[in-house]
Amino acid sequence: MSEMKQTTQDVEMNMTDHLSELRRRIIWSLVAFILFFILGFVFIQDIYSFLEADIPIKLNVTSPGEIIWIYFTIASLVAIIGSLPFLCLQLWLFIKPALTAKERKASLGYIPAIFLLFVAGLSFGYIIFVQLILPFLLSLNDGMFNELFTVERYFRFVFRVTIPFAILFEIPIITMFLTSLGVVNPELLVKIRKYAYFVLIIVGAMVTPPDFILQIVVAIPLIVLYEVSIILSRIVYRRKLKAHQEFMEKNELS
Repeated sequence: MSEMKQTTQDVEMNMTDHLSELRRRIIWSLVAFILFFILGFVFIQDIYSFLEADIPIKLNVTSPGEIIWIYFTIASLVAIIGSLPFLCLQLWLFIKPALTAKERKASLGYIPAIFLLFVAGLSFGYIIFVQLILPFLLSLNDGMFNELFTVERYFRFVFRVTIPFAILFEIPIITMFLTSLGVVNPELLVKIRKYAYFVLIIVGAMVTPPDFILQIVVAIPLIVLYEVSIILSRIVYRRKLKAHQEFMEKNELS
């Protein structure tokens, strides 16, 4: 009875330690987010001027609330981008005790990859919007209407285009992670390739105007990302099989 009571106490202590550690990691992540949020607030005018310089239109505000909205929105975006690698690092530190030395080394490489792919997705989406989508939409006007673009509506539209690309560019990392967990494998990815292509084309059509050329331009990089994901999945899967084979051989020898 006393041993059972002791075991229960140990489990409770371990759970308390894990919750304390998780709370500490969350607090540090929030601190990083707030610091980058403040940094975004400090450089809000420079960031806004940089974004506005890429478009051939003048943005307007219709209420003081829009000024506050753009301040908080841009500062939040800066905070998300800036604190993303720190958040991933805190998550890695939380699960680090449960990983082997080889798993720690391999998983640590995910952190810069997640950050770089997220920024690459945002950049790609923004370039597609500024260079292709916005000129196409403006060309539809052809002098028929007086153009009045407000800050809030413009940036909501920009984020609706760019944020999905930032998420979709994480497909290779997500695929590698799921392959390491055994959820997916290269054979499955190849088998569902045509369905994945269909979904990616639908997503590309949703974030672009109804122009066939634009939709193809957007869909091609997403399809390339999926093919890269298959290649990376094969690499992870082979390493996993090799590690499993070495483990089995070691057990047989022992």
